[in-house]
Amino acid sequence: MSLTPSTFPIIPLVKKKSVMALLEKGKRLDGRSLNEYRPLSIELGYIPKAEGSALVRLGNTVVLVGIKTGIGSPFPDTPDEGILLVNAEFLPLASPSFEPGPPDENATELARVVDRSLREIRAVDLSKLAIIPGKKVWEIWVDIYVLDHDGNLLDASMLAAMAALSSAKMPEAVVEDEEVKLNREKLKDPVPVKHRVVIVTVGKVDGHLIVDPTLEEESLLDARLAIAVSDDGRIVGMQKMGMGTFTADEVRQAIEMAMESSKMLHQELDKALKGKVK
Repeated sequence: MSLTPSTFPIIPLVKKKSVMALLEKGKRLDGRSLNEYRPLSIELGYIPKAEGSALVRLGNTVVLVGIKTGIGSPFPDTPDEGILLVNAEFLPLASPSFEPGPPDENATELARVVDRSLREIRAVDLSKLAIIPGKKVWEIWVDIYVLDHDGNLLDASMLAAMAALSSAKMPEAVVEDEEVKLNREKLKDPVPVKHRVVIVTVGKVDGHLIVDPTLEEESLLDARLAIAVSDDGRIVGMQKMGMGTFTADEVRQAIEMAMESSKMLHQELDKALKGKVK
């Protein structure tokens, strides 16, 4: 996701110099090291009427994801697979720069990166979502809502989406004469999640690489590299954002940082889901 420059706060020159001086010492304004995340929490079941939901707080960034299911017709090229759809909305209350109306290019880009990360690893086994092959399949909607924006929306959104999907259950489906009726009062089978994936965003500012940038830090970044890592340690996607560049050595360093941080994110995800998914 590449936020337009107007969405970033204006950083005073004095503060910018302070940031650069701290980076030289391996520190940041909030006291973190360069490869340290802000405090993270994952709350499941935040929306009682959704099939699955999760609220993620990453520092002051807050993202809510809800899962809804329905019945639809399969795509012609995948007649025996269900459908997974990811949408994102930046609520105006989350930031002065967010405006009412249809999702803009930033929300669309965020949804696409999350969607690609899920699809590349086949996080959800779509082959198990065919009810009447070629005719009726499950549709799963992953709806992302940014409630408070203080940087690194992508990592928080991916965590919330993965937590919501992993804890979601689908309503009972009754097939009668090739018609499918849903009993939403009875949640039965879990969404068939095969792999979990997280995203680690590594930012580059004045030659230094940092993870989990705040909104202020994002305004100073030359470029960002979002790296998706699966629960079995595979890199399943990379997306470069921003006008700056990464050298080959910086890409390798960013991957090392992402692989290390992904372990923590997966552990937090596992901790949240423990005892919740039956």
